[in-house]
Amino acid sequence: MATTLEFSDLLRMLDERSTAFRAAVAAAPDLDAQVPTCPDWTLFDLVQHLGGGDRFWAAIVDAGPADVPQPAAVAARAAVSAPRDREALLSWLTESTNALLAALRQSGPDRGCWTWWAASRSPQTSGAVARHRVQETAVHTYDTQLTLNAPRPLPDALALDGMDEFLSTCCATPAAWPHTPTTLDFHTPTPRAWRLTLDPTGAHPTPLTTTPPTTPGATLHGTASDLVLFMYGRLPASAIQITGDAGVIDLLRDWEPEE
Repeated sequence: MATTLEFSDLLRMLDERSTAFRAAVAAAPDLDAQVPTCPDWTLFDLVQHLGGGDRFWAAIVDAGPADVPQPAAVAARAAVSAPRDREALLSWLTESTNALLAALRQSGPDRGCWTWWAASRSPQTSGAVARHRVQETAVHTYDTQLTLNAPRPLPDALALDGMDEFLSTCCATPAAWPHTPTTLDFHTPTPRAWRLTLDPTGAHPTPLTTTPPTTPGATLHGTASDLVLFMYGRLPASAIQITGDAGVIDLLRDWEPEE
């Protein structure tokens, strides 16, 4: 599936979500607070993860087309060490985001690069990297806001693209679905809707523009923000409306396709 957002929109959203993330970090009373949605991490750990990810992907995009991630980028991410002082930490985080934005602007949307989603519907390009990093940054901004007991929904346009991006990047695969073939339908009030078909040929998302000829195994209704946050494990099932066999969602989350 192709993004409905322009590359310039993705860069703007990445900058905006990164700014919102830093604002939440700046307002946090304690950087050692546990993140409820990432229970193994403190807020400082989450900052180091996101900033290190920005630096890693900046190096990946700069390197251009490749079959494997560059050793220098992998080593740099493994050795990332953010400063503990809050002011220095925020500066480090700003530098991390700016490095990624600069690499993306330099490359443009269509230049090839390594990505972990080679088998998905998303292309291995810098534009797809920008699209995915928008979603990662948005979800981690929510994590940080939740740690401060002030969670906010994802912006509408970002969340609508995020639902499409999640299905295209995190779900789509040619690997055989190991369970009974089924479908999952996702509906938002906009109305935008998608169907994820799971069968021996893999997982295949498609937009729903008309009433489908077959009844889905399960249907999920919610705002785009709630659906994205639910699929990323940030919201419970009670936050959305699910009809049909909800167990399919658990099977999908537990599935680790072999490439």
